[in-house]
Amino acid sequence: MNMSDTGKQTVVLVHGAFADSSSWNDVIAPLTRAGHTVIAAANPLRGLQGDAAYVRSVLESIDGPIVVAGHSYGGTVMTVAAEGNPNVTALVYIASFLPEVGESTGELANKFPGNQLGTALKAVPYPLPDGGTATDLYVEQDQFNEIFIGDVTPDVAARLAVIQRPIAQHALADPATASAWRSIESWSLLARQDLAVPAEAVRFMSERAGAHLVEVDASHGVTVSQPGAVADLILEAADATAR
Repeated sequence: MNMSDTGKQTVVLVHGAFADSSSWNDVIAPLTRAGHTVIAAANPLRGLQGDAAYVRSVLESIDGPIVVAGHSYGGTVMTVAAEGNPNVTALVYIASFLPEVGESTGELANKFPGNQLGTALKAVPYPLPDGGTATDLYVEQDQFNEIFIGDVTPDVAARLAVIQRPIAQHALADPATASAWRSIESWSLLARQDLAVPAEAVRFMSERAGAHLVEVDASHGVTVSQPGAVADLILEAADATAR
């Protein structure tokens, strides 16, 4: 994949848990109107190292400069996946985790008060290829609107609850093996009404990473409820790191 226009980049969008690439639907148009190529990667949600390896393969298929944006657990994945890739000019964390090496998503989610998502999760066993069993996590459908995306209408939230993609429980416990924000300029969006990644946690991680921080009045599902604010921050990062 080639991005030849001077100053234009390929934007790779990495969704998080309990969502899929369609969660970026309304973010895409402003990015393409600005002249950027956009790819929404299908985050496997099966385990941090495997997920990061998959996203890394997407990044390595792209010629030219890249901005990577990750929502929630997608931020953890991109933090590992982007490490060492010289084409990645910017990381944009959307209501997201900015882990240090050795930290897990679950650890950071509970580092500060305010995470209510854990009480709304349903555990479902699933079979592994080796004959063993692991656990998937879903958000209970009747709590999806209140806990995950409280600033959309109930009918929209109900539809998103039905199509949510589960995450393997162990993915939230897997420690990060790289921290790409240490070498790549970063931006971070804090959603003030976030009940999954509390505001205090986002401030802590963003300040630690030296990320450019913006705050919006939104729920955790900000890519759906406030896509304009999300697109604006990605465009700001792309403009600031244009080559």
